[in-house]
Amino acid sequence: MKFIVSSNQLLKQLQVLGGVINNNNTLPILDNFLFELSNNQLKVSASDLETTMTTVIDAEADEDGTVAINARLLLETLKTFPEQPLTFVVEDNNTLEISSESGKYALAYADGAEFPKPVELEEPSKTVITGDIIATAISKTIFASGNDDLRPVMSGVFFQFSKENLTFVATDAHKLVKYTRNDVSASEVAEFIMPKKPLNILKNILSGSQDDVIVEYNDANAKFTIDQTVLICRLIDGKYPNYEAVIPKENPNKLTLERSSFLNSVRRVSIFSSKTTHQIRLKMAGTELNISAEDIDFSNKADERLKCNYEGDDMQIGFNSKFLSEMLSNLESNEIMLEMSLPNRAGILTPIDGLEEGEHITMLVMPVMLNS
Repeated sequence: MKFIVSSNQLLKQLQVLGGVINNNNTLPILDNFLFELSNNQLKVSASDLETTMTTVIDAEADEDGTVAINARLLLETLKTFPEQPLTFVVEDNNTLEISSESGKYALAYADGAEFPKPVELEEPSKTVITGDIIATAISKTIFASGNDDLRPVMSGVFFQFSKENLTFVATDAHKLVKYTRNDVSASEVAEFIMPKKPLNILKNILSGSQDDVIVEYNDANAKFTIDQTVLICRLIDGKYPNYEAVIPKENPNKLTLERSSFLNSVRRVSIFSSKTTHQIRLKMAGTELNISAEDIDFSNKADERLKCNYEGDDMQIGFNSKFLSEMLSNLESNEIMLEMSLPNRAGILTPIDGLEEGEHITMLVMPVMLNS
């Protein structure tokens, strides 16, 4: 079996697929890319059993066939080539020979038949979404998802599709982000939890893309089709917590201020906070916000004042500075609003501007108990 393919085109696609492959696989065959040739089309696949990704590249081939090639070795070799046609010849003695303009390289290959077959989705529901909308939804929410193996449902992003809108939610019980698009809808109501790994891959390939993505899903798997690339992944099994119940409805105390100056203050003051709790104190009175932190163990202390618009009763509330700065840096607006009710109830962070039409973001951060 012999085929010729462009080095840059192959490298570009393999670098995307390489994100699927784990560093240490239980099955040795998963360390490989699967190459399948048919009708002058080269279909390349990568899998970790949970997530499988395939893409199609044009190639010149003399016959159809399959072969599995070591991913790390192939990627490292391709990175060094300038753009040129590469000839791959599968020899009988279990070696694959790659010929370039400057030399020949031989590597062992595995039997393509051993590679796990991708899952076929039975009776899936289907929605079409623009690539950039999916990428934005992922990047706005994924940072808030948890890493707790004991609560796997919280380690992914919750997709909630309805005939009115699409909602994406992530939480780790300390912070929560709800991202809604009212300008896109699904043909039927559906809910599923996507794991982090395939989401990060999708975010990288869809960022800025105006192409339509076909999203198909059933109870166990989801499939994303982007032009010639297909990603199929297993969904996280379980019921997502009722996140609406934790979002406080009555929040009479409203703080409005500039996002970048607030973020810089939080970052600066947090350097002086306790290394275990990362606690900072917000004290609102009139048109002034006082941000302070103290690390009693090392006698470190910081105190800053910011001009703000504040409506409500004078109050003090403590937050984990790490969560607060993560949320503020994930927003792109010039001004934000922080809504609060009591020092022991969650604060709600929303951008005032900088959103597209039909786009809504609600961020929730749990308070920490202040040492009075």
